[in-house]
Amino acid sequence: MSEAGQSRLREFQDNALAQVLFGPHNANLDRIEARLGVALDARGNTVSISGTPDLVDEAASVLDRLYDLARRQGHIETADVDAALRMVGEPDGPEAGGGPPVIRTRKRHIAARTPMQAEYIRALDQADLTFGLGPAGTGKTYLAVAQAVAMMVAGEVDRIILSRPAVEAGERLGFLPGDLKDKVDPYLRPLYDALYDMLPGDQVAKKLLAGEIEVAPLAFMRGRTLANSFIILDEAQNTTTMQMKMFLTRMGEHSRMAVTGDPSQVDLPPGVRSGLSDAMEILDGMQGVRFIRFTDKDVVRHDLVTRIVRAYDKVERTRKEKPSP
Repeated sequence: MSEAGQSRLREFQDNALAQVLFGPHNANLDRIEARLGVALDARGNTVSISGTPDLVDEAASVLDRLYDLARRQGHIETADVDAALRMVGEPDGPEAGGGPPVIRTRKRHIAARTPMQAEYIRALDQADLTFGLGPAGTGKTYLAVAQAVAMMVAGEVDRIILSRPAVEAGERLGFLPGDLKDKVDPYLRPLYDALYDMLPGDQVAKKLLAGEIEVAPLAFMRGRTLANSFIILDEAQNTTTMQMKMFLTRMGEHSRMAVTGDPSQVDLPPGVRSGLSDAMEILDGMQGVRFIRFTDKDVVRHDLVTRIVRAYDKVERTRKEKPSP
């Protein structure tokens, strides 16, 4: 070992959990090695970590987080390893045994998988109005729905209202079969999917029927004042400036709002300004409002999604820099 390197032993008390941590044929350790540039040698329930002091510290932190996760959930997935690697350097808190912040719902406990997700969860918990901005796959809407469900379960809000503008449908809604609910439900499906991930299906159905959870197009918000509620506006980049103002002014007493969207993916007609972009300018710096900006580094879906997002961003930047003929 050179002077610049060091070696450290990490011992895990539960041999069975240590094997879960290491993964099949030490696959999890191999992934950590490749990402951090350290050498990991597993023997029994111990791991020898070799590398520069900083990297050894990081690897030890990742292994400790994953061992704690194995103890809590009984298994480790590749996504969990990637999440622990992304959270290197994130300050530990009181949640999840000293790990990243966690949202607890009836069916799942959702932990932050990137430092920006951790910041977003804290904002959703503390701010009256939180904007989650960035590309697909960063958990903007999913985490907002999770926080809404957690607050309802805890009795902090009485209702959850989930809304989206059905811009993509336009006037074509009239040509789709069925009643209004049948026409707009395809545009609201991602919100339903998130709900069913957080609550048992019978509870979701019961709360939808009772009006405790409402999933509706943005147009249904006009003229209402929503008190004691957690209100989420998804795909907010497709609102007009007047629609955004209308939505934001629906907030009543003891309510919380989350607005999510990707400012780079606007489906509005040419020349129509996005209400999300407008709000980002008008409300920036206002007390009680938080803006959380995700990047491709926060994409927590398949690795290919991250590469796709980066490829599109690169092409968009090139097109903007290219002078017009």
